[in-house]
Amino acid sequence: MADATIRQGAVAADAPNVVLVDTRIAREPGISRATGSSDRAVIASGVDVLRGETRVLRGVDVTIRAGSRTFILGANGAGKSTLLRVLHGIVDPTRGAVTWGQSSTRPRGHAMVFQRPVLLRRSAAGNIRHALALYGVRGRLADERIHDALASVGLSDLAERPARVLSGGEQQRLALARAWALKPAVLFLDEPTASLDPPSTRAVEAIVENIHRIGTTIVMTTHQLAQAKRLATDVILLADGRVAEQTAAETFFREPRSTYGRAFLEGERL
Repeated sequence: MADATIRQGAVAADAPNVVLVDTRIAREPGISRATGSSDRAVIASGVDVLRGETRVLRGVDVTIRAGSRTFILGANGAGKSTLLRVLHGIVDPTRGAVTWGQSSTRPRGHAMVFQRPVLLRRSAAGNIRHALALYGVRGRLADERIHDALASVGLSDLAERPARVLSGGEQQRLALARAWALKPAVLFLDEPTASLDPPSTRAVEAIVENIHRIGTTIVMTTHQLAQAKRLATDVILLADGRVAEQTAAETFFREPRSTYGRAFLEGERL
């Protein structure tokens, strides 16, 4: 649960430019690459999620392609965040199953960034160091990853600043740096720019593109159609907990196949 004291709305109006991918991160042995014999990173089959008497997800079948930038779209209450958490493995389906590659056990090489990032009462660098320690990365390698991750999101000068006094945009970039340092095969993002101003949003989008560029599969929820059009390769559209469409983003935005998809793009309610 996000700490209520995080000032998500207080964002930096002059967010610095984010650098391109740090070549030390891109070249480092052991980084997860979105390659292999299978073109499927995550598969949900027949997934239902019940909360009390409410069925949040209803018979969801989706496939996340390895190496894709898959965006989950839908109206408020459609089940976007729940589906993201099921795919990440932090919410268990009431019925159905999720597999990651060929395994039913979620791999450690996944990371998630929430709309309101959960940050410890430590420095920016300390937050990343703690996450790395949980994965067994310590010492000089941890120092290198912290340095490179902060540099890649434009926060090098704030390494020793307490994370909870950073602006909303800086906190979100720190959360992305923390995830980046773990070198995830799949990165899940739940509306990471929902409360940010345009400069901070552009900075976060650039970071997401850089993380994808080094081989990470991106799965992201958003309510911003323009953002999905800019970044997505694949789209999953939810309607009342069901999958209305799953298709290539270019196809979806040019010619949606469902009546709901057409109405959704036109801003109509069904």
